[in-house]
Amino acid sequence: MHRLNALLIVGYFLGILMSSDAARAQDRPTRSEVWDLKLGSMAAALPDAFTDYACGTNGGPPSMGLSGWQDYRRCRPDAEGLREVYFRYDDELEYWAKANNFATEIRKYSGTKLFDFPVVLSARFDDAGVMVGIRIVSDPRDTSRDREEFYQLRNFLSARYLREGWDCVDLPREEGETPVFRTFIKQRCRKTVAGAMADLYTAYYRKRGQSEVDERTGRATQGQFESLVRFELTLVR
Repeated sequence: MHRLNALLIVGYFLGILMSSDAARAQDRPTRSEVWDLKLGSMAAALPDAFTDYACGTNGGPPSMGLSGWQDYRRCRPDAEGLREVYFRYDDELEYWAKANNFATEIRKYSGTKLFDFPVVLSARFDDAGVMVGIRIVSDPRDTSRDREEFYQLRNFLSARYLREGWDCVDLPREEGETPVFRTFIKQRCRKTVAGAMADLYTAYYRKRGQSEVDERTGRATQGQFESLVRFELTLVR
């Protein structure tokens, strides 16, 4: 009898802990990500779950601020006739993690990141307001991760769309371009994915004028290399 009562008491407290964990999970805020944006959606139908909307600059820093997706027409069309809208992830989860002192989550949800790499995100619209593409570019402005590692983002992006079937071309070196230590990557890969073209460009090398050692001081240079990834997914129409 005593053993049965002990088991009942343990079960009671386990139930309380499990219900408490479930409640905490329900209280945990969720964050929309770039993968939640579906190609072919109208601007008005996209989730308004991001922040700092602005006209994009071909994967660079934002320009004119916007109130949301519906303002896409305020952005100038690019050479392909598409209008780029820059956006950032909402900060709510970062604040939630800091308020609860969750170190892992603070790192995970701080800034706009993809696979823990800081990125510049944008959506691309045609004149009818259809989102026909997304653009992801590694963000050199964010120093939360060593920029030398940025080129490794390509491994995660290619794996997301399965590593097989990519058509990759090593681009020729231009005058003065050299490896970083022994590694030189200047590659463009493409793959058709469910009616869309995935385009992945990776760079890891030194440009002309960049070097590992400063000839004047003999000291190692800082940041004199290219390390970036540029990914686009665009509807084939």
